[in-house]
Amino acid sequence: MRRKEKRLLQAVALVLAALVLLPNVGLWALYRERQPDGTPGGSGAAVVPAAGQGSHSRQKKTFFLGDGQKLKDWHDKDSIRRDAQRVGNGEQGRPYPMTDAERVDQAYRENGFNIYVSDKISLNRSLPDIRHPNCNSKRYLETLPNTSIIIPFHNEGWSSLLRTVHSVLNRSPPELVAEIVLVDDFSDREHLKKPLEDYMALFPSVRILRTKKREGLIRTRMLGASVATGDVITFLDSHCEANVNWLPPLLDRIARNRKTIVCPMIDVIDHDDFRYETQAGDAMRGAFDWEMYYKRIPIPPELQKADPSDPFESPVMAGGLFAVDRKWFWELGGYDPGLEIWGGEQYEISFKVWMCGGRMEDIPCSRVGHIYRKYVPYKVPAGVSLARVFTFTWREDIRPGDPQHTKKFCFDAISHTSPVTLYDCHSMKGNQLWKYRKDKTLYHPVSGSCMDCSESDHRIFMNTCNPSSVTQQWLFEHTNSTVLEKFNRN
Repeated sequence: MRRKEKRLLQAVALVLAALVLLPNVGLWALYRERQPDGTPGGSGAAVVPAAGQGSHSRQKKTFFLGDGQKLKDWHDKDSIRRDAQRVGNGEQGRPYPMTDAERVDQAYRENGFNIYVSDKISLNRSLPDIRHPNCNSKRYLETLPNTSIIIPFHNEGWSSLLRTVHSVLNRSPPELVAEIVLVDDFSDREHLKKPLEDYMALFPSVRILRTKKREGLIRTRMLGASVATGDVITFLDSHCEANVNWLPPLLDRIARNRKTIVCPMIDVIDHDDFRYETQAGDAMRGAFDWEMYYKRIPIPPELQKADPSDPFESPVMAGGLFAVDRKWFWELGGYDPGLEIWGGEQYEISFKVWMCGGRMEDIPCSRVGHIYRKYVPYKVPAGVSLARVFTFTWREDIRPGDPQHTKKFCFDAISHTSPVTLYDCHSMKGNQLWKYRKDKTLYHPVSGSCMDCSESDHRIFMNTCNPSSVTQQWLFEHTNSTVLEKFNRN
């Protein structure tokens, strides 16, 4: 009897060992299916080399997910090496050395950014790779959907529009770009007519559509989406620069879940000197305040990933740059065609995605630079009353003038060298969190910079902290040192 019991125990032990340890069966196989990337929410951070290839092999490795799908390194190493060798004005995303003559108001009047500087920077300029270092080792699905890239424009500058197209063509795998669709919203500038047609004829994957009247950004995007042939639709603005390996990380997430809308990290291209840098705080979630102003807020500690380069969920998108499965976009109903101008469409899409079983993610390994204009240089489409656009009607239970609803303004800064602006207070810290230090500097923790000023042209802007600089010394009439010390410690 004891011998039979012993044999039974041995058999049970062998079965348990097989379930736990064997790579293709049991619990391990189930775990690997649920965690195909090796990281929670990851995009190829941990993968399995194919049989017969050691981890130190000099040969190009083939990688597989747990379900047998192949992974691939999509980096264009030759292009990256060529970019690293480029020198000249604006190369590597450095600021253009401006003269006083290039700072005149006329340079900004037509486009809201310095077109003189834009015209003097190469259409193929190189950009700094400011992704998290882990992005260099990410692998994405070998078979990815292709995409139609929709770029709407209205009276855009020649060089800024062309640089957008060049950056997409230079830094995107050709097999992933079904087409680039430029949609002209009734521009009246001569360079955007036949000269643009002739120039884009050099690129077989680029085509131009034109509206017959001024439609506004949203309906112009819809026109582009309606003719798209790619599996995925990617929307970009007409004054962007795509950075290294920006496209595969976006398409990979959609290939894994077609109901995912993905957004790249949006970097800042300075409207003065065209320097390229991250936004203050870099990876942050999209949100909005009670007046429906879009805000960027820090990711709560409980939602932060172990790997900062992994995708993360975001409640709402910024609106201008994102990719979506083409069929899923139309299943959601696209955009409301009644939207005349930008500023609310990102909420409509974001709400529909989350309410209809989808998800929205920001992708740290995908980066696209965007010129944040000094001001909007064009008019609202004809027939739209400015009063109707900007009038706010108070609810009956909210009386204007109540202290809790009185508008308050806070200092706000979007990048390490951006101007400091006054913006509606949103009470969510982020770009509006400042610390007044004992050395009399106003420190901005998100960007690691300090508030500075120029007496000659009356500007207030962000700069590298230098407590010895008199332009960074700020005095307040009344301060409570005890409260300040406690606040700065938190």
